[in-house]
Amino acid sequence: MNNAYSLDMDTAIESPIKAGLKWLFLDLNSYFASVEQQENPHLIGKPVAVVPSMTDATCAIAASYEAKAFGVKTGTKIYEAKKMCPNLICIKADHSRYVDYHHRIIEATERVIPVNKTWSVDEFDCLLLGRERKYENAVKLANDMKQSIYDHVGKQIRCSIGIAPNSFLAKVATEIEKPNGLVILKPEDLPGRLLELKLTDLPGINIAMLTRLNKAGINTIEGLYHTSPKQCRAIWRSVQGERFWYWLHGYDVPYQKTSPSMLGHSRMLDPKSRTLEETRQMGRRLLFKACTRLRRKQLYAKHFIMKVTFLNGQRWVGHRDFPASQDTFLMMSFFDAMWQQMCLECFGSTTPNISNRKMIFLKISTLLHGLTTDEGITGDLFDLDYQKQSDNHIKKKNLITAIDGLQEKYKKETVWLGVVPETLAGDVGTKIAFNRVPSKEEFWG
Repeated sequence: MNNAYSLDMDTAIESPIKAGLKWLFLDLNSYFASVEQQENPHLIGKPVAVVPSMTDATCAIAASYEAKAFGVKTGTKIYEAKKMCPNLICIKADHSRYVDYHHRIIEATERVIPVNKTWSVDEFDCLLLGRERKYENAVKLANDMKQSIYDHVGKQIRCSIGIAPNSFLAKVATEIEKPNGLVILKPEDLPGRLLELKLTDLPGINIAMLTRLNKAGINTIEGLYHTSPKQCRAIWRSVQGERFWYWLHGYDVPYQKTSPSMLGHSRMLDPKSRTLEETRQMGRRLLFKACTRLRRKQLYAKHFIMKVTFLNGQRWVGHRDFPASQDTFLMMSFFDAMWQQMCLECFGSTTPNISNRKMIFLKISTLLHGLTTDEGITGDLFDLDYQKQSDNHIKKKNLITAIDGLQEKYKKETVWLGVVPETLAGDVGTKIAFNRVPSKEEFWG
């Protein structure tokens, strides 16, 4: 095909027929809810919703298949879910438990085949080599993986497995049969069972992209499959559209490597914690955890952003640029200055006289941007390196090193700055994100 190498002359693109059954993708079914059923046998066979906090005002972050049968799904408000399913059992999310099971599942899988890449807490792929790409051998590997998870993790932990010429299609294949499915997309059969899916079942097609596709006259996967790379590039308005076309057709186009550009934590505040002082303490707590993560990853930040959202919908954002640093005390000084600025702009005083029982805030975020390694730090000729030259800075650095050492020694946060806010959800600032699995250390607090 003349279009086969139009992406980039330096990009190695392997044809579907040559790749064969190259990739195996594993997707854990109703993961959080399944873990809860594994841990609590009385929940087996019952409709379960995993929630961030025990209030009907929140929403489900996971639902068991028994709950899904009533229409409960991720994002369903609990007060609505209970109308759909009167016998619904709500369980508060335990993110540390889900991370622990994640590692146990990886270990069970690697008794059969090495894991290539972890995509999220409940998704990862494996590269098939040599004879493993033969159809019957690939099927056996998939079944052996399921059995290993059953034997070494638990019988409630089920997964769907997809096998295809590239990781993208292998992931898509996991959506075709759930729960506990196994779908193989042979390159010679494409598009085959892809036609059973909707456009939004494909990773990367959200509502906005669906609107673009519909405007281009594409309403089905069959319609998208019969476009051209050039058309997809125009619809996506970037080379990513062209990549998508090749993935959909089974070409094994490598994913572009990305590096983290931001690290931070956000918190939707508990109803009782929406006061001025409680929100300030929560912000400091989130920033402390973000700085600790920064040092564990051996990264430095150049920009700090603080965001607060008020109950009335108003938002305030402050930011500060600085020489690359991972110093918690420095970041805290920026936070305190921003907090005073926010108070001045929103309440007319840096120390507003507001009752600490008055509910004001809804959410607070502390974000560190401009991440770099020590190799990426360049000195400022006009700065005189004030941090390294300062005795006070050296003392603070030694203190932070000591704090980090205590956390590592006792496997929990034994020392912190300021007050530790109590929350309904627990695990302050530590949550499993769509594409990030927290380290076990993040739950020490």
